[in-house]
Amino acid sequence: MLEDKNQSRTSLAELGEFGLINHITKHFKITHKSTIKGVGDDAAVIGSSDQQTLITTDLLIEGVHFDLSYMPLKHLGYKAVMVNLSDVFAMNGEAEQITVSIAACETYTIDLIGGDTTSSTKGILISVTAIGKANKEDIVYRNGAKETDLIVVSGDLGAAYLGLQVLEREKQVFKVNPNNQPDLDNYTYLIERQLKPEARKDIRPLLKEMDVKPTSMIDISDGLSSEIMHICSQSN
Repeated sequence: MLEDKNQSRTSLAELGEFGLINHITKHFKITHKSTIKGVGDDAAVIGSSDQQTLITTDLLIEGVHFDLSYMPLKHLGYKAVMVNLSDVFAMNGEAEQITVSIAACETYTIDLIGGDTTSSTKGILISVTAIGKANKEDIVYRNGAKETDLIVVSGDLGAAYLGLQVLEREKQVFKVNPNNQPDLDNYTYLIERQLKPEARKDIRPLLKEMDVKPTSMIDISDGLSSEIMHICSQSN
């Protein structure tokens, strides 16, 4: 039987990132009682006791998430850990272990417990999995938002993006004149936010100290508006 060459196809651009994730995962069924939360939040939640385990994975790909012409390898390792720890903290949890990357383990008291190495046909690819814990009653999901809730962000927004703009601009200048030495003293804070971000480990104890449990939480790596849309969508 000949293959039908005129099949209709949906382009990725048409679906968008979040549409694609929904399309792939909407038929996933949870079969184990110990899987409390699967796809759809900052981290998965598993465990049948009062203390539950949080698991999250992020991928960093050269040419998509980082440019080695201005990203030092030690910062790259650190950032690969941060983007994962941030997802655990966004569940109001405490991060404890990771697989794969080593650079930030000491600062955040995280144990490196495993990983894998393989060859790549094009550039560096880093996959990190972070594991954390939280008491069942402390975990905050994306789906608890209510009408009239306050929208609160930790820290400032946009600094990492501006840092990227500065680095990209200096890269273009360097291409034109390799002898030119960039003067980045005025942009130290912005560049640090891009190359060496910190996960908000301080938020969980701060909330506890204030006796506040948010109705909903999310890691804001994709931008304010899209993350609020996630919360609204999950919370109906």
